[in-house]
Amino acid sequence: LGIAAFGSFIAGIVSTAALFIVGPAMAELALVFGPAEYTALVLLGLLLVTQVSQTSRLNSLLMVACGLLLATVGVDPIYGTERFTFGVYSIYDGLNMALMAMGLFGVAELLTMAEGGAANAAPVAQPSRLSELLPTADDWKASAAPIARGTGLGFLLGMLPGGGATLASFSTYVMERRFAKQPERFGNGAIEGVAGPEAANNAAAQAAFVPLLSLGIPANPVLGVILGALLIQGITPGPQLAAAKPDLFFGVMASMFIGNLMLVVLNVPLIRIFVLLLRVPGSILAPLIIVFCVIGAYSLSNSVVEVLLMIGFGIGGYLMRKVDLDPAPLVLAFVLGDILESSLRQAILVGRGTLTLFVDRPIALTLVIAYAALVLWQIYETIRDSRKAASQRS
Repeated sequence: LGIAAFGSFIAGIVSTAALFIVGPAMAELALVFGPAEYTALVLLGLLLVTQVSQTSRLNSLLMVACGLLLATVGVDPIYGTERFTFGVYSIYDGLNMALMAMGLFGVAELLTMAEGGAANAAPVAQPSRLSELLPTADDWKASAAPIARGTGLGFLLGMLPGGGATLASFSTYVMERRFAKQPERFGNGAIEGVAGPEAANNAAAQAAFVPLLSLGIPANPVLGVILGALLIQGITPGPQLAAAKPDLFFGVMASMFIGNLMLVVLNVPLIRIFVLLLRVPGSILAPLIIVFCVIGAYSLSNSVVEVLLMIGFGIGGYLMRKVDLDPAPLVLAFVLGDILESSLRQAILVGRGTLTLFVDRPIALTLVIAYAALVLWQIYETIRDSRKAASQRS
């Protein structure tokens, strides 16, 4: 919790400075990305997930396929037809990411606790002084590079429409597993797995203001609401915003600095209170968690169907743990599924039913070549490992 707070603070300060210094130039770069570039980038990202998953590549591909399949539930983004809704109005807009996360990670963990899987967990030492909440020198040494990488990747992904904090967090986690000398530590308390994604999350949230303030393009629905509020006030975001409305532009910058400072001021002293929750016996804590999950699921659209979906995801997540499947590739594929489908179909429509757009655009072609090279490398590694195993048996 301590490194999460400080990582978010560092990423927020750096992103705010970058927003002020290189924001307009980076916004122009974001405009270069069209449907072909998005498609190639998403495909490359999904393939990289299989490289760093905790399970085998085949199992990772299976989870990616399941995630992409779940992303197709709802209304077709191009033609508006219903897919896999079975007449249930609650899922016409697609499955909710929050329901999936609560089910696969929250409810599944509760089912594991009920089975006794958390009975042997070591008790967490209760901090008695504020200094004990601060990261140690070893923590900073392990987290410095992940925070830097998470800030950079989060800033870049945050500017892209449809990217956002969720995509930045998962992508950074996958990247850190790839760079780690001992990737098996991830999922078992590796501090890098907290520092990098938390930095990316905060960096992406603030980088989304780059295309909004510089070009008037909202990167996500939340910023779309902010854009509407600015237009109602007679303020048109664009390249001349800083010159025409310096009080507004620099006021936003100042609010971001103050907000990141308050993040640390509020979070760090309260960590002691957060950790005290671990003193609550599991027999009391588990029912409280499931109650909060049910209330949260129901409050999304006031529908019992949402609660049933969450429970279904929870049972699925529990079964995945029993057969040693990693749900992380599924969640990432689900998040990227809408972007992949929309971008691919738009690229085909622009190319008049062909894939020429992926060859004609340099960035898209580079990403496609990288994707093909990674596929060939994975095939080579698979053949090499199978030969090595065969030679060892003989």
